Amino acid sequence: MFEWWMWVMFFAIIGTMFAFDLGLFNKGSKHITTKRALQMTAFWVALALAFGIIIFLLSEPGQGTGNLTAYITAYVIEEMMSIDNLFVFIIIFAYFMVPDEYQHKALFYGIIGALVFRGIFIFVGTELIAAFDFIIYIFGAILIYTAIKTVFKKEEEGGENKMAKRLSRWFKVSPHYDGDKLFTMHNGVKLMTPLLLCIIVIELTDIMFAFDSIPAVFSVTIRLDIETARFIIYTSNIFAVMGLRSLFFAIKGSMEHLEYLKYGLGVILAFIGIKMILPAIQQYLLGVPKDETFHIDVIYSLIIILAVLGITVATSLYKRKQVRKEHGMD
Repeated sequence: MFEWWMWVMFFAIIGTMFAFDLGLFNKGSKHITTKRALQMTAFWVALALAFGIIIFLLSEPGQGTGNLTAYITAYVIEEMMSIDNLFVFIIIFAYFMVPDEYQHKALFYGIIGALVFRGIFIFVGTELIAAFDFIIYIFGAILIYTAIKTVFKKEEEGGENKMAKRLSRWFKVSPHYDGDKLFTMHNGVKLMTPLLLCIIVIELTDIMFAFDSIPAVFSVTIRLDIETARFIIYTSNIFAVMGLRSLFFAIKGSMEHLEYLKYGLGVILAFIGIKMILPAIQQYLLGVPKDETFHIDVIYSLIIILAVLGITVATSLYKRKQVRKEHGMD
């Protein structure tokens, strides 16, 4: 059971890192180099893993290993899905023609919104699962559907562009940027800048992402008590999202080379969805008593997810190497 002071400790860490990030590391609007982004990505990963050790140490006797494994698995799932979401951010920034030096600020405000909205989803979701067991099976079915949609989706769908055009009709937006300001004066009228509209689109997009990623993370905390599950899901989710900005700048130049990423993500989502509905299949279709149903252990889930991720990246890089060789670029 995680006490209230552990939540205070977590938010103190996040608040401190926000202050350092905004006031020391990334003061002002400027271009983020790949080297700096890689350094910050490594820092956020190290911080997330260090917090996992804290969870291990603060867990009740006999529960440390299970809680740590669930936390790391949840973190990996969220990071894996975040990589796919970065493609969408590139499309949004390109649509709004956001200068490189302003993209960090847009993602910063997006993360602030994620802290709030993902917290709501997680707290409501854990309450629903605690009250109604069958909710977890609905989440599993949603993930399987999402897996199929992810594998067969067309790259030119452009849903984010449609959202941006629709919002442009609803809000009064300046035709030009005014530095990194969110509001500006145009012909004597106060208008929101394209940067603010971009932030709104990013926030709405992240909310849609949360409907996929958060149910996936619920799968690794099924056997934990509600307070522990809530703490592990939220903290792992936020640490993953906090590192999303630096990850974006670290790999945005090479993301187009991860050709098979969507297939790897589809496999992972399908696996998690099947894992979530497996007890229902055993119980209602095969007649297995509820307390005798088979569950895939979290450690095996972590191994499978990491293996799929590794194969996806390795295959994508191999394909890129072959293409470069065919065109005489190596």
